[in-house]
Amino acid sequence: MDSTSKQKVLLAIFFSIALIYILRLAVMQLFDDSYLRSAQENVLQEQTIYPARGLVYDRKGELLVYNDAIYDLIVIPEQVKGLDTNEFCRVLGIERIDFIQRFEKIKRGVGYAPYRPSVFEKQLTIPIYAAFQEKLFDFPGFYVEVRTDRKYQHSNAAHIMGYIGEVTDRDIEKSEGYYRMGDFKGISGVERSYEEVLRGRKGVRYVLVDSKSRTQGRYKEGMFDTPAVAGQNIILSIDQKLQELGEQLLNNKIGSVVAIEPSTGEILALISMPTYDPNLFVGRQRGNNYMKLLRDPSKPLFNRPLAAPYPPGSIFKVLMSLVGQQEGVLTPNTMYGCYGGYHMGGLTVGCHPHPSPLNLQGAVAVSCNAYFCHVYRSVIDNPKYPNSESAYKKWYDHISSFGIGHKLGVDLYGEGQGFLPPSTYYDKVYGRFHWKSSTTISLAIGQGELGITPLQMANATAVVANRGYYIAPHVVKRIDGKPNPNPEYNKKHWASVDTQYYGVVINGMQDVIERGTGRVAMIPGIEICGKTGTAQNPHGKDHSVFFAFAPKINPKIAIAVFVENAGFGATWAAPIASLMIEQYLTGKHDTRKYILERMLKGNLVHKNDTATAATQTGKH
Repeated sequence: MDSTSKQKVLLAIFFSIALIYILRLAVMQLFDDSYLRSAQENVLQEQTIYPARGLVYDRKGELLVYNDAIYDLIVIPEQVKGLDTNEFCRVLGIERIDFIQRFEKIKRGVGYAPYRPSVFEKQLTIPIYAAFQEKLFDFPGFYVEVRTDRKYQHSNAAHIMGYIGEVTDRDIEKSEGYYRMGDFKGISGVERSYEEVLRGRKGVRYVLVDSKSRTQGRYKEGMFDTPAVAGQNIILSIDQKLQELGEQLLNNKIGSVVAIEPSTGEILALISMPTYDPNLFVGRQRGNNYMKLLRDPSKPLFNRPLAAPYPPGSIFKVLMSLVGQQEGVLTPNTMYGCYGGYHMGGLTVGCHPHPSPLNLQGAVAVSCNAYFCHVYRSVIDNPKYPNSESAYKKWYDHISSFGIGHKLGVDLYGEGQGFLPPSTYYDKVYGRFHWKSSTTISLAIGQGELGITPLQMANATAVVANRGYYIAPHVVKRIDGKPNPNPEYNKKHWASVDTQYYGVVINGMQDVIERGTGRVAMIPGIEICGKTGTAQNPHGKDHSVFFAFAPKINPKIAIAVFVENAGFGATWAAPIASLMIEQYLTGKHDTRKYILERMLKGNLVHKNDTATAATQTGKH
């Protein structure tokens, strides 16, 4: 067969096939109306499959956060035809004007398209959900979508857990198509910091529905469906029992507690009081509850441990002891006398009665103001520096290396940096080279312009416990069974003070507990090293401060407690810390019932009308 004949055969085959398709289409369109009816009566509907959000556990495996099913009413605007609006509103329990306003809001939403599903009513009650299921065929364009909301096993740890809430238009724009109107995302706490880990990945299901919104089956037997992928589970570093005890002890008080495992930087407890029940942000009333909490004058939404800069008071003397040694102006045997305080010209910084003179260990033990004013003056007026400004900058760098005055990188939203005044601050106030040690002497005892967050206080305690380093504090220990992948949570940050200088200071901190101002914190059989503080407050009663670590050898817990307007550190802060240390190390906290009962029953709130959580300044 020649080439011309072959071409004719191929053309004949091609035209035969084309003729068969044309005839088949003609039969379908002209004589068989079943396909037309199917197209008219069935609509392909794209339904979002929401993944289960990841679960949250404490460090011992106790479930803290889980999921609960909720039902949202979804609408596809272009499919809403022939709707009995009055009946629809009756079933849903809304007015006709509400119906119109909701449709208008949907049309104004980011990414609106008439063929895209939008949330019409969030979180249907079970009775309304049941009524809709029975009458859904009367409401074309509407269907019920199942998703999950959060449930919190306990009523505590709100500032750690955080909460979820509805996305904003800006969230939708930034999500590159992931979020749509009516979706939820983490707003605060772990829910926010680990949103992408916890949320999982949405799936898509394609179903055929008839003109009465009745499902006719999966499209192509689910060939094009995409399954949802559940969020990853998270294990926190938090000890739930320790957290719960801390909140009970701080109840009816205003303040903070932060406990850290020194060797790892893992946060064992983080307490902000007043607080709130995280379950207030679950369900249809979450918006109303948020506004009530926002208007509460006690500021329960404010995360004090992370963001409130307080004067540290006498606990700052521990850092002064270390910096003085590093700068070569202080040794364990350096003696200073105290004659009712520190006196220079017309300046006096008062002190309480105690034996005098003292060496370094003794000065830490009895918390001598005069001693540490002398140390500060020796650092700032050190002749090896050309001027006070240069010496102050060196002092500033030392203190900063303990994690003071800057963010530590905790994996919770809202961390503040506190305030460690730079030399430029005093240049602006007094003029350059017109200030010296006596001008800023209140810094020596943790007063003045200094503001440190409770998280920074606990972290500085961890530095001392580790004799020189800290790991950035964090609350997530494991993700999906694997260690937290953030490299910062394995990296050691070394302070600028050599390890050799910590021993004498730690011995002094042990003396604080065994024979000094912190004897109330003693626990038989456990060596605790701590420091009490009474931070002056020009707006009301002094603040009660305490930080400590235990045991002395191979420390397992470092803790800082700050109770606003509560007086001496030994009165409230030290007992609270002691009870929590005992709980964490022994699993018990009731061996000293008289202390426990006093802490639980103590009510300082009604006395603290002038209490503030903002930066406090003042001088001894």
